[in-house]
Amino acid sequence: MKIAIIGAGNLGLAIAKGILHSNGATTMYLTKRNTKSIQEFEKYGNVTVTSDNQEAVKNSDILIFAVQPGQFVSILEESKDLLTEKHVLISTITGFSIPKIEDIIGRDKFIIRSMPNTAISVGKSMTCICSNELGKKRVDLAKAIFNRMGHTMEIPEEQMQAATVICASGIAFWMRLIRATTQGAIQLGFDAKEAQELAMHTCNGAASLLIESGSHPEEEIDRVTTPKGCTIEGLNEMEHQGLSSSLIRGIVSSFEKISQIRKG
Repeated sequence: MKIAIIGAGNLGLAIAKGILHSNGATTMYLTKRNTKSIQEFEKYGNVTVTSDNQEAVKNSDILIFAVQPGQFVSILEESKDLLTEKHVLISTITGFSIPKIEDIIGRDKFIIRSMPNTAISVGKSMTCICSNELGKKRVDLAKAIFNRMGHTMEIPEEQMQAATVICASGIAFWMRLIRATTQGAIQLGFDAKEAQELAMHTCNGAASLLIESGSHPEEEIDRVTTPKGCTIEGLNEMEHQGLSSSLIRGIVSSFEKISQIRKG
């Protein structure tokens, strides 16, 4: 695959590393206004670093856009006359809808939106994907790219805002839960480093159990709760204090906020 990543910032570079480390590109272009900080990527041999977006578009089939929303319109405008029937456009720009993209470059292009999260930098992103009508023919291609850096799910575009809350903001929600568990472990006598290690790996194990077994969370809870035991005592106290309802209310509140931002 001939891939260009337009906007080699933190997200763009995380995507680049995931593709390169899995030998997912025959050639790759990385673009950035100031290329000095990404020059080292040319050591891969099949990577060209440039500040010329048009050069990257001309020499690539798959265009992954990871620029700031304010830059996206001008980049599309300067590139639209270079686009051919071979090009697949993948946008990672939050809040920039497919109809907006189509208004600039037309509906006769393969257009895909992807919403990865920051765990992409360690190959564990939950990436949601949607497309225009023509782009449905290339969704499997986009999923193959992002599956190299975690897990993907195809969803309708109208659910992308909700997915942003669950998957992107969700990273922060889970971090806060891990921090709270760490604080509890410190109170029980572990030092800070040990406490965080215990919390992180227990969280990782819980998620892995569900992913690999396909179980419902309550099934795994039942495995570790015994009558009059310490686990059910702790769970019930957390629920009395509003653990589940607080999480749900926080998720809904985030969604209401992102909806206001979009209307504004």
